Amino acid sequence: MIPCYNEEKTLAAVIKSIPKKIPGIAKIETLVVDDGSTDKTFQVAKKLKVNHIVRHFNNKGLAKAFETGLELALAKGADIIVNTDGDNQYPQKDIPKLIRPILQNKAKMVIADRQTDKIEYFSLPKKLLQKLGSWVVRHASGVKVPDAVSGFRAFSKEAARQLNITTEFSYVIETIIQAGKKKIPITSVAIKVNPKTRESRLYHGMWSHIKNSAATIVRVFTMYEPLKTFSYISGVVFLAGLALGIRYLYFNFLGKPGAHLQSLLLTAILLIVGFQIFLIGLVADLIAANRKLMEKILEKLTKR
Repeated sequence: MIPCYNEEKTLAAVIKSIPKKIPGIAKIETLVVDDGSTDKTFQVAKKLKVNHIVRHFNNKGLAKAFETGLELALAKGADIIVNTDGDNQYPQKDIPKLIRPILQNKAKMVIADRQTDKIEYFSLPKKLLQKLGSWVVRHASGVKVPDAVSGFRAFSKEAARQLNITTEFSYVIETIIQAGKKKIPITSVAIKVNPKTRESRLYHGMWSHIKNSAATIVRVFTMYEPLKTFSYISGVVFLAGLALGIRYLYFNFLGKPGAHLQSLLLTAILLIVGFQIFLIGLVADLIAANRKLMEKILEKLTKR
């Protein structure tokens, strides 16, 4: 599965480097998702006789292209789905290595570790950002993944059926957190990336990437751990209210009745707000339970 946006120059190299035979695999098919390309990506894919081509008539973003490809791959009966990029960043010769844990029934989702420390064209700030991002995702998901934003990954059909993309930025972080919360077995395999062919089109600048990634992590974690998230926020607000209440009682104990009434007022407001946030968490938890039931129904429907 290859999501593409204006990849006419590199798509042929990607397709041609995909192994023709893989031990344990009876049939290999290729799927290109043309995400509203304005160049000749679609024509190149047709010329290369790709098995399946789906085309967005406008650019919808990587997450939507990934979602479209995943749905089509499942509809076509894929047992294992390998996602790679159209810019030829990833070594397709390592696909057998990538899917081996799935074939051996050791994992349902495999993520390639690009070993970013060894990538020469990655700047030091980018390497540090990758490490920080992977650390945050590990703690949010409970899954030990050394390269959380790697797009070279493989899914069993069982894992793919359980993934539902909600973000519009990038699927890479969301799918890991979802997999962690749904207890989908994940592992990683080390690879060496190909030479750089172009700059990333996913984000414009480091701070843009940090902002979008952080928003994705918070949104997805809140979706799957709403009670925990709102309880933490509620606890902070509630403790602040208690601290001000204790301060008010302390000054009263010193013989200054009526002093610092503003602290008493703020205490009441914070305690009420903290309790309301906790109630919002309870409601969000009930909504999350309902979403889980809907996801199970959707998963059963896709098995038919």
